[in-house]
Amino acid sequence: MTLTIRDIAPADRAGWEALWSAYLAFYKVDLSPDITAHTWTRMMDPASPLKGRLAVEGDQPLGFALHHHHCSTWVMGEDCYLEDLFVAPEARGKGVGRALIDDLRDLAKARGWHRLYWHTDEGNARARALYDSYAPYDGHVRYRMKL
Repeated sequence: MTLTIRDIAPADRAGWEALWSAYLAFYKVDLSPDITAHTWTRMMDPASPLKGRLAVEGDQPLGFALHHHHCSTWVMGEDCYLEDLFVAPEARGKGVGRALIDDLRDLAKARGWHRLYWHTDEGNARARALYDSYAPYDGHVRYRMKL
């Protein structure tokens, strides 16, 4: 497999949306098309901190890593939050997820960000096996309040 990881570009919209749709289906989430369109618009806005990396083989998108950076009260600098990571089912087990995380780690280091972090569902054993190879589970529990 010849894998390339690069910034998501305007021409990638259809491929990204197909992956995004599969990602939402995996988590059994039904988002309004307006939210998907808004997410895309923010990723394409140079002033927005929300960015995306795309794993492709040839012209076939295989996965994405959506991330943003922010200031932190725990370091004298910024952290990078990997908000969404997804690999197409047919590409799983081929190193695409690892390549996306490695790429984002390298990008974060190059930009001087201090930490890279993410969350996943407790029962997502396959993803957790990958994530555990990077860092141990830190015991934190997430709470989300809808407003």
